[in-house]
Parts: sequence; C-alpha cells; structure tokens
Amino acid sequence: MITKEDRPFLKRSDELAEEGLNKGDAPFGSVLVSSDGKILFENHNHIGGGDATRHPEFAIARWAAENLSPEERAEAVVYTSGEHCSMCSSAHGLVGLGRNVYVSSTEQLKAWKKEWGVDKGRLKGLAIEEVIKDTQVDGPDEELSEKVKQLQARYYNLG
Repeated sequence: MITKEDRPFLKRSDELAEEGLNKGDAPFGSVLVSSDGKILFENHNHIGGGDATRHPEFAIARWAAENLSPEERAEAVVYTSGEHCSMCSSAHGLVGLGRNVYVSSTEQLKAWKKEWGVDKGRLKGLAIEEVIKDTQVDGPDEELSEKVKQLQARYYNLG
C-alpha cells in the first residue's frame, strides 16, 4: 500500500521523468531511498542517445551494487514514475533491492499506447512480480499517474 511517506518520493520520480523528457529522453524517473528515508541516488531515462538500456532503474541497481551492502540494498526502497520493465526488474532482483513503489503501471502504459494508437514496442511488458520472486511491490498511484500519462502523451507528441 502506498503511504503518505511514499508520496514525496513518488512526486520526485515524476519530476525526474519530466526532466528526462525535457532533455529528449523517454519520461521515466527513479529514486533510491535508504531505510531511514534519505535519498541515496536518483536518475532519469537517458535513452535519447540511442542506448535503449539506459533506464534509471537499471542505473539505480548498478549504483546500489557498487555502493551499498547487501543488507542496505534489501532495506532500500525504489520509487519510480513507471513500473520497471523486465530488464530493470531483473537488475532489481539480481542486486537484491527491497521494496518497489511505482506511480504508473505497465498495464496503464499499455492501455495508453493502445488508446493513442502507438506501437507497443518489442517488449512484452511484464509486471515486476512476473520477473522477481518474493519482492514487495506497491502501485500504481491513481492520482499521480495522471501526470505520467500527460508526460507519456508529450513524449509521443500527443499533448
């Protein structure tokens, strides 16, 4: 369940998504937060240069593997503007990150793309729980996901 303590971090992930969009990248942003509520790392998508693997969630997993102990990773929370793709879910699981909280779901993004007549892309769009076993996942946030929808519409030149 998404709590009032989660909302500032979810809002920050939305801000990062917008920052990425404004720089020519797909609108996704993520924040890694320690067990005591400190932001440890944040990033937005960097795929505009042609490397489609430069997702913020993947960057978080790599940063966490290099900078946190296994215990710290397990207690950390990842906040994202959009649910992890399968690549990022795998990275999240492989480095042992803890809870994942997202603003908008993969299912929402699929529905928006269908509504707009946008190509589905090559990935199947699996839910995090279909990729990682035994991880806590919370989302979507129905209120904040409207902003993500607007950012996605801008990315696809629809709004």
